[in-house]
Amino acid sequence: MGTGLGFAVAAALLYGTYLYVYKRYFSHLPAMAYLAVAEGAAALWYLPVALDAWSADLAVSALDAGAVVVTALLTGVAIALSIRAIQLGDVSYVTPLNKLVPLFVLPMELLLLETVLAPLQIAGVLVATAGIYLANYEAGGLLAPFRRALSYRPAQLALVGAAVFAVVDLLKRVLLQELSLPVPLVVWVSLVGITAVVAPFGWRQRGDLPRRVLPKLLALGVVLALGDHLIALAFARLPASVASPVVNAQAVVAVLLGGLLLREAAFSRRLAASLLVVGGIALLALG
Repeated sequence: MGTGLGFAVAAALLYGTYLYVYKRYFSHLPAMAYLAVAEGAAALWYLPVALDAWSADLAVSALDAGAVVVTALLTGVAIALSIRAIQLGDVSYVTPLNKLVPLFVLPMELLLLETVLAPLQIAGVLVATAGIYLANYEAGGLLAPFRRALSYRPAQLALVGAAVFAVVDLLKRVLLQELSLPVPLVVWVSLVGITAVVAPFGWRQRGDLPRRVLPKLLALGVVLALGDHLIALAFARLPASVASPVVNAQAVVAVLLGGLLLREAAFSRRLAASLLVVGGIALLALG
């Protein structure tokens, strides 16, 4: 448990910093074109690692290979849904709902995989998820995003995106634990799958992507590859319902950096949210 939590926390810190850098320097770029280049670069950077794992006399059944591909494509679909929700709707309502991934993972893992969690671990998942939600909450009542989800299409898309991300998290755990597939294989196919899903949309936006940013996006591919590798290591060692809230704490890291370095509003609330997340992770560790 300890090593897995370490990988999950490292992934959250790395991806949280990446999200802050994206918001500050790259958020003005067309989202799908950005993702196509950055994720494609990550797949290229990670290819030698995947080839090294494959060369170790690896035998993968057609069913296992299909499961990896489905997981990769679903990851791309979840990202596309989330971006579409943000494009169509109010960020204040969409983003908190899209970060509720752990809330979907917990019941699915308990029911489908018959995972047994200690009461402290369940409490940790709920506390950390509450912190993630609060960190991304912007305006109106705390339940306003849920009320809007009843009739507001972008909020509905955000919730569907969160549910698909939860399925992806569950499948990662199955691939890496039940099927014992190598981490590099799962990570590389996932990167390729994301690129394949977003590339057609990114191609339409290619004219709006300045060429001068391409070297920077290629460099960011290294960060994405490393972050996905750390996430996979966490899911290979932890229940998905434990790994998911810790990894998704990246959102809290990003908003804290935004509050500290960009002087964004509501910093006190986001600081309180971060304490909730830390408390949730502590409960997970104790459990």
